[in-house]
Amino acid sequence: MEVKHLFKVAVIVLLTFSMGCTEDKTTNPFKSGDILFRGRMDGSLSEAIDAVTQTGKAHHYTHMGVVELCNDTVWVYHAAPVKGVTKELLADFCLSTEDSLVVGHFRIKDSYQAMIDRALETARQHVGQPYNYSYILEDEGFYCSEYVYELFVQDSIFKLNPMTFIDPQSGEFHEGWIKHYKELGIDIPEGEPGCNPNGMAANERLKFLGQVK
Repeated sequence: MEVKHLFKVAVIVLLTFSMGCTEDKTTNPFKSGDILFRGRMDGSLSEAIDAVTQTGKAHHYTHMGVVELCNDTVWVYHAAPVKGVTKELLADFCLSTEDSLVVGHFRIKDSYQAMIDRALETARQHVGQPYNYSYILEDEGFYCSEYVYELFVQDSIFKLNPMTFIDPQSGEFHEGWIKHYKELGIDIPEGEPGCNPNGMAANERLKFLGQVK
């Protein structure tokens, strides 16, 4: 009897793990594949990103990640300085000492689960990669929007555009970027192909669902 009981327990455990992540679509406002955009934070790099990437929709996003809903727990895949490509709980992704931090919740219009599954599989494969501080696509690792772009590149959800590091207020390179690339010892990659959170949030293929509370 004990052997049979242990066998049943083992089967239940194996079935549980094989099922993987499931979504509670009736109570959870998030779905796997949703994209979160985090607002501007205090810090020279965050401010420099926002200053040179404004769009007509006046977003102030400087970071982004992709949601995976796993057994009603919200995880976020994203590429962050120091951490590199990582998978974190929603609370950690939103963690900030700033009460005014904004996190926008977006969803790809008319998305299909097959597309999301492929994107999340790619997201998992890249966990552990370093952060790409040069913002040059050919360099090792990923920066936040490059990472998300890569997840959906087969579906052409997002497009690359020439990068600019010029402050529109002064018409000159932003001081934050001058300092950043001086420390890296390379030229500012003005005009090279790239992407940024403000530009990607303005993508018409996305719909805004509200702010994360």
